[in-house]
Amino acid sequence: MANIIGDFRDGGTEIKEGLELTFSASSMPLKQRWRNNGLSADFLADYVTTFFPRDEHDPASLARQEEIRGAVNYIANELLENAMKYSDEALAQPIHIKLVLGEDAIVFVESNATAAERVRAFQAFVTELAASDPAMMYVTQLERAAESGGSGLGLITMANDYGAKLGWKFDDLGDGACRVTTQVRLEI
Repeated sequence: MANIIGDFRDGGTEIKEGLELTFSASSMPLKQRWRNNGLSADFLADYVTTFFPRDEHDPASLARQEEIRGAVNYIANELLENAMKYSDEALAQPIHIKLVLGEDAIVFVESNATAAERVRAFQAFVTELAASDPAMMYVTQLERAAESGGSGLGLITMANDYGAKLGWKFDDLGDGACRVTTQVRLEI
């Protein structure tokens, strides 16, 4: 049975367009994958903006397109970085990121496999995030990061700066492994 935290929706978005990318967690060292994450996020952002054409005579349409491009780029990059960082290479499970453009939202669905012991701390963090005001959680997390050296600000920034709705699904894969699926819904 899957454990769901936050605003995770199976379906519910009528798909206008979509794109899915799949990565191997073990194909190259992490440092080399960082560059690919940025390229992939740029690609997804450029892809989405083609569905929001700009009118050269309307500055608002250009601003809207840039706003959407920036949000998609940031969210995709953060999701990919987290997936690459926390995937367990020994599990030999691919990392997926799917972008769905619906009538009223852009939805990201990222999944990766990791060890169950890593999942417990992440579940505690996202449970707190789902129940908190993002602005207050941002300040709290900044204080924690100063003490512990960790960050955890990417997901909070999605909610705080972009108004994104976040949800997570945790599926037991057996043998101490778990598939973590993060869903980010950006209303348009």
